[in-house]
Amino acid sequence: MAQPSEYLLELTGMRKAFPGVLATDNVDLKIRPGEVHALLGENGAGKSTLVKMIYGILKPDAGEIKFNGKAVNIKAPAHARELGIAMVFQHFSLFDSLTVVENISLGMDHASSMRELAEQITEVSQRYGLPLDPDRHVYTLSVGERQRIEIIRCLLQEPKLLIMDEPTSVLTPQEVEKLFVTLRRLGEEGLAILYISHKLDEIKALCHDATILRLGKKVATVSVDKESTGSLAAMMMGEEMQAFQHPEKPILGDIRLKAKNLNMVAKDPLGISLKDINLLVHSGEVVGIAGVAGNGQDELLTALNGEHLTESGSIIIEGEQVGHLGPNKRRLMGMASVPEKRLGHGAMPDMNLIDNAFLTSYERLDFINHGFIDYGKTEQYANKVIKDFSVKTPNAEVPAASLSGGNLQKFIMGREFDQNPNILIVSQPTWGVDAGAAQTIREAIRKMASKGAAVLVISQDLDELMEISDRMGAICGGVLSSFYPIEEITVEKMGLLMAGVSLDDSVTDDVRDNANNDITNKSNQNAT
Repeated sequence: MAQPSEYLLELTGMRKAFPGVLATDNVDLKIRPGEVHALLGENGAGKSTLVKMIYGILKPDAGEIKFNGKAVNIKAPAHARELGIAMVFQHFSLFDSLTVVENISLGMDHASSMRELAEQITEVSQRYGLPLDPDRHVYTLSVGERQRIEIIRCLLQEPKLLIMDEPTSVLTPQEVEKLFVTLRRLGEEGLAILYISHKLDEIKALCHDATILRLGKKVATVSVDKESTGSLAAMMMGEEMQAFQHPEKPILGDIRLKAKNLNMVAKDPLGISLKDINLLVHSGEVVGIAGVAGNGQDELLTALNGEHLTESGSIIIEGEQVGHLGPNKRRLMGMASVPEKRLGHGAMPDMNLIDNAFLTSYERLDFINHGFIDYGKTEQYANKVIKDFSVKTPNAEVPAASLSGGNLQKFIMGREFDQNPNILIVSQPTWGVDAGAAQTIREAIRKMASKGAAVLVISQDLDELMEISDRMGAICGGVLSSFYPIEEITVEKMGLLMAGVSLDDSVTDDVRDNANNDITNKSNQNAT
């Protein structure tokens, strides 16, 4: 009689090829019950392909999967769930027009009544510190709240193995710590967790072992506590990563973007209305806005980029009122923007990269000739973006949905950066992006500012904002705080601002007076 295996999951020789790409090449992986095991690698290294084979979404070309010591052929996600495998996806599998409880019920193979399921959702969400209203429609939720649906749906299944693909990419540090408390407790109870994240500090804090992939091949399996974040990054990338250096205090130019007394009622009754927003961004600086998910970030972005027109107050670009102008007109004036939702908002999933490159650049870069699309010029531009931002893809003709999350983000960012905008507004610039790509994006943001662009970054990643920003503020409940020079701000102070608490007046009087004087002086110049 065969001895039971000490491993819950064993992968041997896993191989999967797509046209032009060998996604995974002879990969081995072993996970014990109760272990939190990290799966690391740059975007396109094969992580998502590997876990999709475990979850039954993809069929391996070669290799063997053993679960609980038995060889299994996982034919579909439903079969994976029967075995005890659950997965939190990086890209959400949700129907916008349905409620939270309706979406979760679709992912439950043996769901109880809607009322009972709603009660379970409320209980689990409260227990794990992931507040969620079962009756809200998904289209009204922020990205962070949508992520909570995926996590809670998996926890309700009481799995033996939980696969988590970038689960904290849209959570606040406080939410991350609460989630980690939960995951550690689940691990102590015997749940195995396969954890994918580009945040190496998280890996060090949570995981026991890590398997590193590079270009589809397994590089090593290491004990996390014996490695540094630097050594893990070096194994992922094949080289040491240079630390990002914040530049010297910038020399500011004219005010390129300004919002004054901006009020906007949320288009949805459950959304967040903007209240008396005052904001200015100079040429040559990066201004950061922090905030917990669902506090008006989306509404602010759409108000500034023209997706929603101004109702009260003003938005000014280069001294000109633009509140009545839509996105295309603002783009012609030099504005570019990147939304937090990649698929469906930043890119059309079923369109190829050439067509997606065309969507936001055709007027500014003159891709229409006598009423016809200049496909050659558009294709050249798409290929330039792919080259400039090292987007891993077979070619520019693949659909956007076929790219890994990080590579799609690099493409969307590059599409906007390569238009050389005067004003750049970016929401969640490095969400789900590996360490190397994140550094590339952050350096590109700083380079844009150094070339004279006014850059506004909206992010839930405080470390990121403190790394790249010259001034920072926070949004809470649709209200924007004052902004403070980066040298005067701390994580603790930002936490207060994110909670809607004003800082000590003695610390901020000079900063607030300078900002108010700047707004007043510019207003007087415009009036003159």
